[in-house]
Amino acid sequence: MLSAKIDKRFDTYLGAVAHFILRRHVNPNLLTLIGLGINCIAGAAFILGYWRTAAVIVLLAGSFDMLDGAVARKFNLVTEFGEFLDSVVDRYTDTILLTSLSIYYARQGDVLHVALVGGVLVGTVLVPYVRAKAERYIPKCNVGLMERAERLLVLAVGAFLQLMPWALLILFVLTHITVLQRIRYTWQRLQPKEEPRKLGAAEESASDREAGEAKVLLLRRRGRMQP
Repeated sequence: MLSAKIDKRFDTYLGAVAHFILRRHVNPNLLTLIGLGINCIAGAAFILGYWRTAAVIVLLAGSFDMLDGAVARKFNLVTEFGEFLDSVVDRYTDTILLTSLSIYYARQGDVLHVALVGGVLVGTVLVPYVRAKAERYIPKCNVGLMERAERLLVLAVGAFLQLMPWALLILFVLTHITVLQRIRYTWQRLQPKEEPRKLGAAEESASDREAGEAKVLLLRRRGRMQP
């Protein structure tokens, strides 16, 4: 939701930035991999407990995530492999960041928050999985509250404000709600449309008889027919 609204709006500016930095042909796949590397650094910052540093690095990596798509569109470098690679790297990024948080809490001996991070990881993995599976049967399934951009934003804000337990709780609840929303949406789209039921010969005869009796009764009330 959020990424779809932001990406294309800033395509011109992001493409100009990429052109300014690299001067020549910009390979969006390289930008995707750079973003992955930056997120690995953010993961290390999470493990060490440098929350605000990690938050800034996550947002910086997110800018590369927007930049690769913008560059691909601006310079007509969109490829199916690029889309595939971007999706795989996104899954790596999500897993690296959440595993890093799990390591941090494990080092603190905080079993409860390790379990909470595990629940968030399950929801985070299921959100894109349900979409990919659903889109085998329906054209689009991008509904839901917590897509990737929203998840990273909540994670970064929670780290920067040093309210990570609350951020994790929000992510846990909303990622699983998003999964349920996508399941429900897919179920609704796959329901067969009801067609008007055709009456059988016996039902048509009974219906005609009832209509005739109703007409006779109406005429009697108006005094146009004697009993």
